[in-house]
Amino acid sequence: MVAEALATTSMNIPYLNLQAVTAQHSEAIHQAVTTVVDSGWYLQGNAVKTFEDHYAQYIGTRHCIGMANGLDALTLTLRAYMEMGRLKVGDEVLVPANTFIATVLSITENQLTPVFIDIDAHTLDLDTDALERAVNERTSALMLVHLYGRCTYNERIAQICHTHNLLLIEDNAQAHGCWYHQQRTGSLGHAACHSFYPGKNLGALGDGGAVTTNDDELADVLRTIANYGFKEKYVATMLGRNSRLDEVQAAVLDVKLQYLDEDNQRRQALARTYYNKISNPHIRLPQQMNEGNNVYHIFPVFTPWRDELQQYLNDRGIGTLIHYPIPPHKQSCYPTWNHLQLPVAEQLAKQELSLPLSQVLTDEEANYVVEAMNAFQPSGYEKSGK
Repeated sequence: MVAEALATTSMNIPYLNLQAVTAQHSEAIHQAVTTVVDSGWYLQGNAVKTFEDHYAQYIGTRHCIGMANGLDALTLTLRAYMEMGRLKVGDEVLVPANTFIATVLSITENQLTPVFIDIDAHTLDLDTDALERAVNERTSALMLVHLYGRCTYNERIAQICHTHNLLLIEDNAQAHGCWYHQQRTGSLGHAACHSFYPGKNLGALGDGGAVTTNDDELADVLRTIANYGFKEKYVATMLGRNSRLDEVQAAVLDVKLQYLDEDNQRRQALARTYYNKISNPHIRLPQQMNEGNNVYHIFPVFTPWRDELQQYLNDRGIGTLIHYPIPPHKQSCYPTWNHLQLPVAEQLAKQELSLPLSQVLTDEEANYVVEAMNAFQPSGYEKSGK
């Protein structure tokens, strides 16, 4: 009966309604953009400086360096450590096997060597035993990814990095506002890289990124590299590039930053609805974390019938996405690593489906998703009696 009722319901729930997200604070955003437009100053001005100061204070670091996008934040952080002599060509960087390809691109672009570490199927955290086994004399850094909005840092990871003198670089692109005890993610390692792609918990109206750190030298080198390598105008001390957060995006981000914690709390409340109400033996939810340790950028579920479930939900007006169908080590651009077998990451890539979850999702919509999830039954399952 539930399945029949759902089939006749005409509710339309996009995976993410960015228009509604922006509309929440439309007046303040328009005013902020207008102020920048009227100022006549569009790069390296007061809006960027203000946002950098506010975001550094929010994260809990001395520095925030705006970047053009999240990939640049990752790539230039590694470049900066090479300029500082902390990394050199060929060094190994440990990285989770289940991450977006940008994390790995930043490593290979710097002629560093990614070493893929499998994960725990239940917690979705790094397999710390595998992590420790992978460390050798060539290992110089760990790129720790807070995937889905889940804090993946723990004391054992910290101890491994300390014991082996590894740089700990956080990929915090999906975990804006997340906590580990009394610290925000983005302040736990030597440096952290952030993306402000529009769909993130803290999203711009275009591309944007940043690096947060307490390292004064790193901050100085990053600012230099990101501005053509100039220490002063037209004096290039390093091989740099143009990677700057623009004034308009900074102004928008500064408005939205004021509401980030409130938005995350709404995401957490919706996640509780999913955890409390979704009950289907054919679908596995990830292990639930303490409230502050997950800001639910993505709410993933896992099932061997992923493609069938996605089509089933789509037929009922529920938008979903897959994060991510091909692990980086299996991408055709990385034939060197295609032979690797990382079974947990590979299985999750085949089974993961992301449900709608954002601060603009209504309770009615969330409950409709729950009903659809609970009514799902793989084709042929009842007939075969499996």
